[in-house]
Amino acid sequence: MSKDSVDVCIIGSGAGGAPLALELGRAGFKVVLLEKGAWYQQTDFVHDEILNSRRNFFMPLPWDEPHLWRTGSDQPFTRSNEAWTANCVGGGTVHMSGFFYRLKPVDFRMKTELGAPKGSNVVDWPITYKDLAPYYDKAEAELGVSGNAVPHPFLEPRTGNYPMPPLAEHPVAEALDQAARALGWHALPTARGIASRPYRGRDACVYCAMCGSYGCEHGAKSSTAASLIPAALATGNVELRPKCMATEITVDAQGNAKSVVYLDADGATQEQPARIIVSSCTAVESARLLLNSKSSRFPNGLANDNGLVGKNLLFSSFGQSKATFSVAKRATELPWLTSTLPFINRSLQDFYVLPDERFGFRKGGTLGFMWAHPNPIFAAVGLAKKGPNGVFGKALKDKLREYRDSRILEFEIYGEYLSNDGTFVGVDPNVKDKFGLPVAAITVQRHPVDLKMTKFLVERGEEMLAAMKPDRLDRVGTAGETTILQGGTCRFGKDAATSVLDPDCRAHGVKNLYVVDGSFLPTSGGVPLTLTIAANSFRVADRLIARLKKG
Repeated sequence: MSKDSVDVCIIGSGAGGAPLALELGRAGFKVVLLEKGAWYQQTDFVHDEILNSRRNFFMPLPWDEPHLWRTGSDQPFTRSNEAWTANCVGGGTVHMSGFFYRLKPVDFRMKTELGAPKGSNVVDWPITYKDLAPYYDKAEAELGVSGNAVPHPFLEPRTGNYPMPPLAEHPVAEALDQAARALGWHALPTARGIASRPYRGRDACVYCAMCGSYGCEHGAKSSTAASLIPAALATGNVELRPKCMATEITVDAQGNAKSVVYLDADGATQEQPARIIVSSCTAVESARLLLNSKSSRFPNGLANDNGLVGKNLLFSSFGQSKATFSVAKRATELPWLTSTLPFINRSLQDFYVLPDERFGFRKGGTLGFMWAHPNPIFAAVGLAKKGPNGVFGKALKDKLREYRDSRILEFEIYGEYLSNDGTFVGVDPNVKDKFGLPVAAITVQRHPVDLKMTKFLVERGEEMLAAMKPDRLDRVGTAGETTILQGGTCRFGKDAATSVLDPDCRAHGVKNLYVVDGSFLPTSGGVPLTLTIAANSFRVADRLIARLKKG
């Protein structure tokens, strides 16, 4: 059934789709916002690890909606739920930890300033940090960010501090500060998408320690579901339709985007025509939607005349180590061990860019320090898998008792992830999801410079942890990737031959099609990407509104 046409139809309500919906609604345009997942309310968010982390409350089950995953083009695909983010209103912003960093000016000119490592597809952005800076300000204010911007070698240019003061910090933060100073480095406060005080009708944080992997039952986490979407609906111009799975973007005889075909909550096929179509489904899923939207005009997928949709897929390079402290043995010596405050909020960016190639790379990233997540089942499973034969019976019980007496201080690496020809997403017509659609097929080939960089950053983080004199220091890994941080599959640029989108995130070959999730990113940067995606969406909104007002 075809619906009445609207000005704009947006697919996806996360960090990319929600800002655009809000600004278009404020400007008086009629918007339909389609969301694949459910519209959860605050009362739906409970601290149940099985529900949130081991069922399909957020992520689809791999037998219902698989992603295919392989490491290298010569390897077979396996079914996985890798590279899914939360399927619900608000998308991945609902279960995020809320670490909000800006990119640095160098990230926008990486090829020019640092060069492109051989075998990579690094390019400069078609915009600069200066172009995005006012929209970073806007995104921080609209979403609600708490923090304190202190001077450090890689502090990005800012016009002011964060909208809210920082969250209360665990006293171990001061110990980390001292360790950094002793090493000649600069520990800096981590900005958070969490309300440190009541903010725009939302409650302040209650310090429950269950941010990552969980929704916030108080609305303190700055998800788009708690912040932007209510404001968008309040304009009276935005209609939100949850549990609506987009299956195709259709085109007219001239090759312009005409409508979005979707399955509604009852499984019935619907069609929503619009003057402007916007995809914001995540980088993997937007590429999948475009590749599945074939027509006589676009036989290889919508906006894919140059074959670049799905190419240059980006994640975030990941590494991690953990320092364990025995509370029973060390509480007198280290009184901060007994504090129950959940947030450390400390980062290290001294190695965001290196001055030369002596370590095999120039572009590094960020170390974020935090307490280990308190999920008990995750911890128990991890302990049981230790060693070549696993741990069982009394030995496992002893390990669990030791774990209960421990505080585990850890860091995660957010590192540059170099785009290359071997990392991309396509679709497999022979494997279909529960909707009958060909699924995303992801091929990953890590650039060797990524691995050198991540190992180097992990070693620097371990120097910090070692300075704290833990009872044990364990390296988790140096060669991972964080797949909920993704981009690159519809890279933006000025040249239609080498990019999918123009600098305003409009498809080169389809004048009324936009993509505003992380797909546009030419490079990954050395920070989580959520704030940058939201800021860019606010930027695109200004340009789209101006265009619509001109008719």
